[in-house]
Amino acid sequence: MLWIALTIAAAPLQVARNALQRGLVEEAGPWGATLVRFLFGLPFAVMILGVVALASPDAQPSFGLRFWIAVSLGALGQIVQTALLLVAMRRSGFAVATFTQQSSLPAAALLGLLVLGDTMSPAAWAGVAVTTCGVALVSWPGRITSLARSGLWLGVASGVVMAVVLNSYRQAGLALEPDHPIYAAVAAVCVAQALQSVGLGSWLAVRRPQALRAVLLGWRSSWGAGFCGAAASACWFAALSLAPAGQVRAIGVLELPIAAAAGRRLFQERLSLRQLAGGAATAVGVLLTALG
Repeated sequence: MLWIALTIAAAPLQVARNALQRGLVEEAGPWGATLVRFLFGLPFAVMILGVVALASPDAQPSFGLRFWIAVSLGALGQIVQTALLLVAMRRSGFAVATFTQQSSLPAAALLGLLVLGDTMSPAAWAGVAVTTCGVALVSWPGRITSLARSGLWLGVASGVVMAVVLNSYRQAGLALEPDHPIYAAVAAVCVAQALQSVGLGSWLAVRRPQALRAVLLGWRSSWGAGFCGAAASACWFAALSLAPAGQVRAIGVLELPIAAAAGRRLFQERLSLRQLAGGAATAVGVLLTALG
């Protein structure tokens, strides 16, 4: 199915974006590194929209109130979620923070069911339950420092906020142009990243001018994060326009082994046996959810 392929493509792009952003936290701070994702991703998102628009000449987007509410909520939530994740990575490690962020899976599934009426099969719900157990096993407090423990909780909080973001963007795409979901998804990416760039950029100019200065001075190293962020968002949005957020997030858990490998290769991080077992459990949950 197309939504599965799009989600699988988004997972490594998201890990690459997170790794590039993590490297910018030291100089620009968490809010400056968050801005990089949106500001430098916007030109790429516009280019992707141009290509998709040529393939959808009969699309008729409707920029109604429902769209603006959903895309604004998603854009604001994504800013908060990204900042939480970057701080979590700094405190508890790249891979562990990525693992705990997967709390977005059960949260997204429950929110989609209770608020939006999205339904999944019993097998898919079983996959959500198994994945949740795997995430709990990875993030269960052990003999760790208080700083690392706070990073774990920030990672979980990031995942909960992401659940709101995913469902908001799903609604934005459906409200914009339900007959052309790929076009609607990419158009929503452009609108969201424009709002995020202007809003967060303006806030930094007033409250954190040194962070904004660091972002602008480090523009050469920021284009990679921008491209990966725009491409990942386009894939996420498109998948969300085709399937419930819970199922999309379940397939997205495939980023876990990629994040573990990246954490070990780039940041010299090692996972415990318990964390590896939790990662294996999440993989099983992903398969159940996808096949369901």
